[in-house]
Amino acid sequence: MTAAEPLPMTGARPDETALADVIACLRRAMRRAARAADPANTLSVAQLELLSCVSEHPGIRPGQLARLLRLAPNSVTTLVNGLHTQNMIARGSGDDRRAVTLTLTARGRKAVRSWQATNTEILRTALADLHPGWQHLLTAAMPALDELTRAIDRLADQRS
Repeated sequence: MTAAEPLPMTGARPDETALADVIACLRRAMRRAARAADPANTLSVAQLELLSCVSEHPGIRPGQLARLLRLAPNSVTTLVNGLHTQNMIARGSGDDRRAVTLTLTARGRKAVRSWQATNTEILRTALADLHPGWQHLLTAAMPALDELTRAIDRLADQRS
């Protein structure tokens, strides 16, 4: 069996509540560890999420960004204004701020890369501390986690 082939069905499903709890705990732990690993990073989680979203969708409009991040338009405006002042976001030209497009500046791209590198290093260090058996199980679960992520993205896309 190759990685591209689906695993045979076993009929067992993971406990959705337990999985949601583990994911929530992992996200909190990652945020705490990232703050501890990079105290010089003064950006809020909301600002980092917004930068990451613009990085994934260059040329996005503020209204689209609000829908993707599930934020009120005025919250996106406040975040974009702050990031624009810090020279991390560039606005495309236009009279109506709601219709302008957003892209990252070099400083914004650097902030996203730094945040991603910090998170990767945290995972690398934490994985190195795990028992090899757990490392093996996580490696084996990666295709399923990747597919789970795509399935969640599809659900979000259908509801947006």
